[in-house]
Amino acid sequence: MDWLNYHHLLNFWMVAREGSVQRASEMLSVTPASVSVQVRQLERSLGVQLFAKQGRGLVLTEMGKEVLEYAEEIFSTGRELLDMVKGKPLGRPLELRVGIRDVMPKLVAYQLLQPAIAGDESMRLICHEGKMADLVADLAIHKLDVVLSDTALDPLYRVQAHSYKLGSSEVSIVGNPDLAKKYRGGFPKSLHGAPFLLPTKETVLRRQLERWFAETEIVPMIRGEFADSAMLKIAGRNGLGLFAVPSIVEEEIRKLYGLTSIGRIDGIQEQFFAVSIERRIKHPGVLAICKSKDH
Repeated sequence: MDWLNYHHLLNFWMVAREGSVQRASEMLSVTPASVSVQVRQLERSLGVQLFAKQGRGLVLTEMGKEVLEYAEEIFSTGRELLDMVKGKPLGRPLELRVGIRDVMPKLVAYQLLQPAIAGDESMRLICHEGKMADLVADLAIHKLDVVLSDTALDPLYRVQAHSYKLGSSEVSIVGNPDLAKKYRGGFPKSLHGAPFLLPTKETVLRRQLERWFAETEIVPMIRGEFADSAMLKIAGRNGLGLFAVPSIVEEEIRKLYGLTSIGRIDGIQEQFFAVSIERRIKHPGVLAICKSKDH
């Protein structure tokens, strides 16, 4: 009777997901030579070629693509089996491991987590912030249960995951009281020439704002660009410039930072997603998050 070596399959799956033996070896904490041997042994046991060379890299053969689909299902089912058997560890709270994309507004992320927190007061929340690529990698190897993002999962990521739209929000412009008083009249045309703070270029909000500025022929004076949303708000509180926030947390931001609302922008909406690797969501915390909104 033939047996499938799941260790060999894991090495293949990691190479296929990472796109190279070197990156797969780093993820598995083994040598590249070890990974290559494991993949070749899997090919011999299956009697098929799984990868073909393309330049300096590797690409999946047609059979490799089919084997990858089975591997994704196998490891996903294995994770579900472990979750089912373990359940909630005795004497320990159930953990919800959440990845939050670094450009995601943190007040919004906390609101999205509320259904999970409220559903089980004993649940332990473990949050990690990072770049989407890093979070997706951790999600794929089950270091995270869910990722919160301002975008759905890009198909370029070689991971079989599912994006659940949790909601959307209009966008408001706020500033400290002095700037708000100066630029509130005649909004939005008053923003022409006004000092403005922007998120960095990789964010959806930045692209939407730039498009809106071009369409309305408004040219603000850009005083700063910030990857850290907290730093942006501190700079705004101290009068460096006006800035945009999701309207759903506008009131909370105004209270926390002593800011004043100037107006809402028509035609711009931020969207928020939960990304899960699970085919059928079992984790009660992730389930509560994904069921909390219509999507």
